[in-house]
Parts: sequence; C-alpha cells; structure tokens
Amino acid sequence: MKAILALHDRAAALLDRLAPGALPTLARLGFAGVLLVYFWTSARSKLGEGPLGFLNPRDGAYIQIFPKTVAAVGYDVSQLSLFHDLVVLAGTLAELTLPALILVGLFTRLAALGMMGFVVVQSLTDVYGHDVAGDDLGRWFDAASDALILDQRALWMLLLAVLVFLGAGPLSLDRLLRRRSGH
Repeated sequence: MKAILALHDRAAALLDRLAPGALPTLARLGFAGVLLVYFWTSARSKLGEGPLGFLNPRDGAYIQIFPKTVAAVGYDVSQLSLFHDLVVLAGTLAELTLPALILVGLFTRLAALGMMGFVVVQSLTDVYGHDVAGDDLGRWFDAASDALILDQRALWMLLLAVLVFLGAGPLSLDRLLRRRSGH
C-alpha cells in the first residue's frame, strides 16, 4: 500500500509542476476547438456588407440580440434607438475580437473575463428574449448533460475561468510580451 501511495504522490507532484503551463494551454486549445468557430460564425451572421460591415449590421443582428423589441416595432430596425445600435455593434465586435485574443493568448485574462460576461448576456438573452426553457434550459444535478444553457454554458464558463485565473500559458503572446518587457 505504501508503494501505491508513493507512486500516487510522485505522479501528483509531476502533475502539480505541469499544471501551470498545461492547463491554460489546454483551455485555449479547448476554446479554439469548441467555441472559436461558433462565436465567429455568429458574429459573421451579424455583419453587413463590405470591410466595414460591422458598422452597418444586418437586421438579423438586432433580431438575435433584441428579439422582442424588434418584434414590437414590426421588424423595422430603423425604429430602434442609438442604444440598440451601440449594443449590437459592441456585441458583434466582442464576438469577433475576444475569441481572437484568446486564440493567440493576448490580454487573455481580460478577454476571457469579457467572454464570461458575453456568455452571461447571451444566456440571459436566450432565456428572456428567445424564451428558452424546459429541456433546452436544463437543470443541474440531473441525468442529462446536454442542455443548451445550464449544462453547456456552465462548462464554457469553467473553461474561461481557467484562463481568467491562470492566464494564457507558455505558448502565448502574453508570455512573449512579458519576457520582452522584463517581467
């Protein structure tokens, strides 16, 4: 039994030494593999025509972000206020830039924190704006693990929390900039 405990302790010590670099790198890889294209596809669906399309979002952007408000004005987004324009612009830019920052590991902690805020707003919009409920909303501590909001997004938040607390890891622009600045 002592030999098994000693082996366990040596393995645990090795994992403890590897964790500070491995966990954030794996979290960024997991983010890139699972969520990067999801968010970029969503952002692209909001962009208007041309290279400055983010300044003239499609009507669908307003419908995604303000579904009940757009329905209340008969789907005529020109009736919406500057506030709505700014929220759609900010949301679209966040969906494009924050995942890119996480991908390359630049300002990773702030980008991951921003993504956490984005996911909270996205989830609240789904629940209150798009009336997501029931099995799509899900429940914790049940047998199902595939609910859109409470299950999937809890795992997204955990992945992002790793980056907030541990940073980008050794393979990142954050690390490169830190070395160049002497910190």
